[in-house]
Amino acid sequence: MRILAMDTSNQTMTVAVVENGITVAEQTANVKRNHSIQLMPAVQRVIQDAGMKIEEIDRVVVAKGPGSYTGVRIAVTVAKTLAWTREIELVGVSSLKVLAGNAPQGIEALVVPIMDARRGNIYTGLYRFVNGKLEQLEKDQHVSAETWVNRLLERKEPVIIVGTDSEKHREVFQRYLKDRLVVLPEFQQLPKASVLAWIGAEEEPVDVHTFVPEYTKLTEAEEKWNEANPDNKGGSLVEKY
Repeated sequence: MRILAMDTSNQTMTVAVVENGITVAEQTANVKRNHSIQLMPAVQRVIQDAGMKIEEIDRVVVAKGPGSYTGVRIAVTVAKTLAWTREIELVGVSSLKVLAGNAPQGIEALVVPIMDARRGNIYTGLYRFVNGKLEQLEKDQHVSAETWVNRLLERKEPVIIVGTDSEKHREVFQRYLKDRLVVLPEFQQLPKASVLAWIGAEEEPVDVHTFVPEYTKLTEAEEKWNEANPDNKGGSLVEKY
């Protein structure tokens, strides 16, 4: 299977072509640039570097969030457009699960991906490698770092934190977890499209037309709309409109 994977859910933009589990071409940039301008040239470049054409791609895998609302939408829009126009399978994978996939499989520990959500809050989840497969133990969520680390304390296991934003919240985790905390080296903190492709190869394709990002937390506009409309029955405005 030939997979095109892309992630622009945060500052890092990463794109890769993977064939039968082998990374053929990959491009990752961790600089503040306009992903809406940079993504398509990067897609074209990695496909060209892989010696392929878009018609030869079997599946598009995209990081579906959480993360930057604008960043998530950019990759999702490109992925959906390619999947629809070229009749290619589409798979969405949690941006947090992509980070968790960076953790080494040989360590018996909980894997906690972290994205900063400001004001002491984080986007996070709970994962573990079982027989070489990354399993999700708790759903991805938006929560305060203090609340989350106290919940981790109850599990009494070593904890690996991963993600470029983990450094912002490291002091909180270190204070509570002490020697149970495992911090990965810097080169393992960036999301990688090759990891995204590896995870996406095992997932079931989704319907292109109904697929939407998963932000985990409502956008500010949605929160204000709900405040102004107390009779709102819930659900995402993205899905409704």
